[in-house]
Amino acid sequence: MILISIIISIIYLFLIGSFTFGFDKIKIFTLEDMPSKTKFSILIPFRNEAKNLPDLLKSMASLKYSKQLFEVIFIDDDSEDDSVDIIKEFISKKSINSSRGNFSIIKNERKTNSPKKDAITSAINHAKHEWIIATDADCILPEYWLDSFDEYIQKTNVSCIAGPVTYHLNNDFFNRFQLLDILSLQGATIGGFGIKKPFLCNGANFAYKKTLFSKINGFEGNTHIASGDDIFLLEKIAKTNPKSLHYLKCEKAIVTTTAQPTYKNLIAQRIRWVAKTSTYNNWFGKFTGLVVLLMNALIISYLVLSIINVFNFKIWLYILIIKFNIDFFLIYKSALFFNQKGILRSFIFGFLIYPFFSVYVAFISMFITYKWKGRVFKK
Repeated sequence: MILISIIISIIYLFLIGSFTFGFDKIKIFTLEDMPSKTKFSILIPFRNEAKNLPDLLKSMASLKYSKQLFEVIFIDDDSEDDSVDIIKEFISKKSINSSRGNFSIIKNERKTNSPKKDAITSAINHAKHEWIIATDADCILPEYWLDSFDEYIQKTNVSCIAGPVTYHLNNDFFNRFQLLDILSLQGATIGGFGIKKPFLCNGANFAYKKTLFSKINGFEGNTHIASGDDIFLLEKIAKTNPKSLHYLKCEKAIVTTTAQPTYKNLIAQRIRWVAKTSTYNNWFGKFTGLVVLLMNALIISYLVLSIINVFNFKIWLYILIIKFNIDFFLIYKSALFFNQKGILRSFIFGFLIYPFFSVYVAFISMFITYKWKGRVFKK
């Protein structure tokens, strides 16, 4: 039993340690006010996002990038609220200059079990420009978002770029817990790119060439999985064009989105994420998920065994300290980059809760379906 705990702890230590090392290998990209050149087609799928769209649209109106160099395609996935009307009202404003065709709304052409993948595919078929950049309807875009991608594209030979994403910071612990979680995910994402083992990205800030999307046959092969429009695409690109796949570590490119408002929504989101892990083709992604799950399960099981005097409490405490320090180191680096250092005040409490949360989600995901955007999905 002790040997097992030592092996898992050492593997976990080296794995998360490699991410902290890789995090610094990705250098921060700063803008130099270069003349804009790249033309973008921005894709935004939406379903019942009337609550979030005003903030997104306001941020889009504040983009500093030349409107002649980008178009925005909103893809309506059978919304049942006022989402479409909100977008139409936005487009009609003279300040948007919609007469040039920069903004449009299309209907999602459903063909598979994955509404979002269908929406992105539908929009790419309508896109005018070579560079596709996807985001979500519940996001807020920084004013130099497109400038950041444009300058990076001009300076590097890339075909796909993963961008940074974080949550808005609120004062309640439920929000702070989720923020700590996404910072850890972003830390692992950046670290993975840094050690040349990219296995994570976020569809709320993801860019790639349309020709590359066609070359790898888009989402073909994983449309039976409802989620994963970002990860599965990343896997394909990492396999076929690894040298052209980069992470844009630029504070001017950070997209912010909203954490889940309720515990029920959070559980549904995490089950949706877990549902796609079994179909990952990237062995490193599977390995990382397994090691993290085993470490969290180890913390819980050995705590219980220590309480009933079956396992040495001091050994459990040593394991906990190892996990605490390496987790904090990675999240600290991530919090600094995202300028959310204040979240670290909640780290201890979040650290103690997370093993129970992650193991619980992994367990119940084996038995139940999940509901997302008013639809029920199977694994």
